[in-house]
Amino acid sequence: MARSRIYLLATVVLAGVLGGLVLGVSALPAQLLMGYGLSMVPGGELPEDLRNPPVAERSYLYASDGRTLVTSFFAENRHEVELSAVAPVMRQAIVAAEDARFYQHSGVDLRGVLRAVVANRHGDSRQGASTLTMQYVRNVRKGDPALSPEERAAATETSLGRKVREMRWALALERRLSKDEILGRYLNIAYFGAGAYGVATASARYFSKPPDKLSLPEAALLAGLVQSPDEYDPINGDAKAALDRRTYVLDRMAQLGQISAADRDAADRAPLGLRPSEQPGNCTTLRPEQEDWGFFCDYVMKWWEEQPAFGATPQERRLALQRGGYRIVTSLDPEIQEAALRHTLSVYGYDEPRAAPTAVVQPGTGRVLALAVNRHYSLAPNPPGQVNYPNTVNQLVAGGGDIAGYQGGSTFKLFTMLAAIEAGLPLNTTYSAPGRLVTRYRVDDPASCAGRWCPVNATPAYQNGPRTMWSAFGRSVNTYFAHLEEQVGAARVVEMAQRLGIRFRADSDARMSLDGANEWGPFTLGVSATTPLDLANAYATVAADGVYCAPLPVTAISDSAGHRLPVADPACRRVLPADTARAANDAARCPVGDQSAFGRCDGGTGERMRQLLPGRPIAGKTGSSEGYATETVVVYTPQVAVAAIAANPDNPRDAVGQAVQANILGGIARLLTTALRGQPVLGFPAPSPMRAFGTPTAPPAPPARPALPPR
Repeated sequence: MARSRIYLLATVVLAGVLGGLVLGVSALPAQLLMGYGLSMVPGGELPEDLRNPPVAERSYLYASDGRTLVTSFFAENRHEVELSAVAPVMRQAIVAAEDARFYQHSGVDLRGVLRAVVANRHGDSRQGASTLTMQYVRNVRKGDPALSPEERAAATETSLGRKVREMRWALALERRLSKDEILGRYLNIAYFGAGAYGVATASARYFSKPPDKLSLPEAALLAGLVQSPDEYDPINGDAKAALDRRTYVLDRMAQLGQISAADRDAADRAPLGLRPSEQPGNCTTLRPEQEDWGFFCDYVMKWWEEQPAFGATPQERRLALQRGGYRIVTSLDPEIQEAALRHTLSVYGYDEPRAAPTAVVQPGTGRVLALAVNRHYSLAPNPPGQVNYPNTVNQLVAGGGDIAGYQGGSTFKLFTMLAAIEAGLPLNTTYSAPGRLVTRYRVDDPASCAGRWCPVNATPAYQNGPRTMWSAFGRSVNTYFAHLEEQVGAARVVEMAQRLGIRFRADSDARMSLDGANEWGPFTLGVSATTPLDLANAYATVAADGVYCAPLPVTAISDSAGHRLPVADPACRRVLPADTARAANDAARCPVGDQSAFGRCDGGTGERMRQLLPGRPIAGKTGSSEGYATETVVVYTPQVAVAAIAANPDNPRDAVGQAVQANILGGIARLLTTALRGQPVLGFPAPSPMRAFGTPTAPPAPPARPALPPR
């Protein structure tokens, strides 16, 4: 113990001398340096980060099969490996390059300190006294995310205090760990340049191979980079400097007897031999064949930043993703994603300013199976005046940031129907719909009727007259639903939409939902902005018998220790009685040409879907906003819900026109065919007669009507 104390005191005195040389204060009295050193000796445990180092590791993102890599996230491009997984020649090279007496000293090399003092007095400023253990201490402290920025900066400051702290902690660390444990930790934390932290990542970055396969010249090159990664960077910097540094390392290895002279000469003659590989690092670095996955990847990041399990703030959660070493299996189904992209490209190509963002959701879990749009997820520049075309990293499918969404049109009639059913009105509630209805809702609109909202039916001959919820929803009768909204109150309709997950991202919509919901009559016609994902998930809630599940882009998340985290489990709750949802499902079969359980459908705006997707019970809704500025289609089964909206994200005044609806229907039919392949044919349970007719028993079914021509 006494010997250890003497060694430590001698060390801190020499550290003071070296520190004085570095700082230009070598005239400090020895007594002062000894007193400063003594003040640092007493006390204490190693800092927590040195006892249990929080080494940053990249997180990996996989498709739903758990094997197909989507990308990875990192603040420091790092992947830890055991020392046994590092080629012996690499271990020898790093010791030769950085600390030849590593296996002889106790964490602080007094010979090295003296050598540095002499060398620095003769003007060789490159001589240092930091051992591998001291370098490891410095690297841990400067990279610990739990420390304050000031504490991390102190780990690299040019000061006597920092040098003494390093020495003290290095000595303590060597009493706790074996030499190989320290060497392994060092190799996993050292920076090798080109964004590569740790030997495993450096081996992949420079040579596209694991670290146990490194050859002698490759190991010598990597070991030489650590002293000055930017100066010796062979990829982006000076390849000759890197080779010169490699020669130095080979010379040291030969001098230490680690390699023979012949091996040294052969390695020195070897070419640089780089096989650099770009490591995926975020959503803009996906492989070309997976470029369209970028929007899904982006949604995972936004979802992650909303999860309290990963930190108290979005910034903390993002840092956890970049440093936590998570294994994230997403709900992205590559086959369904490919079909979704084919669908959206069948509506509009990459070279068209209009877009057809599409979302696919699984009812009962909320898991997002695909997000697709005819855009390149890229930071590449666009033509002047184009924000989101043809390249964008804005979330056109799920919304957020600058994307509030697009008007969903008559798809919002679902929320009015649900509010009415919940209020006790049965599906056979009959109202003779006029061509125009002057409502009680006041609006500031030149097209109003003396200041009151007065919607009209787009196709009077097809829509006017006595209608039930079945026929009004099927034929999308505006005045019927305006009347129905008056019966239950617009605020209840707005609340129903929110209950099913519709988010008001536009400021004007958010204000109306808070302060003007009672007077928001046009809401039933979908004047609020929405997104394909919100809309698909709202309809999926009805498909799941009224169980809402928050949209979920993952199926499993494990931390760096392999522990599975419950945050990946579906977050579901019942928001509607099952019978209410079943009643809505029964009416929603009408728009797409299916038939209700009671035979009450008699027309639909998207009847063509029945012909395109035969053999399965289906439900859904089409929607056109004012002037056909947007066209929306939602189609669902008990297993899958799909929503697509045709719009121009950069110019809402560029109306897409009604004709595009047919293309959307055809694309969704093909998409659903892929998504449902191999799945059983499931039907929609019938609602109770009370919900359908307001009576305990159902009346006889009407005679079957002849099929109407596609509309």
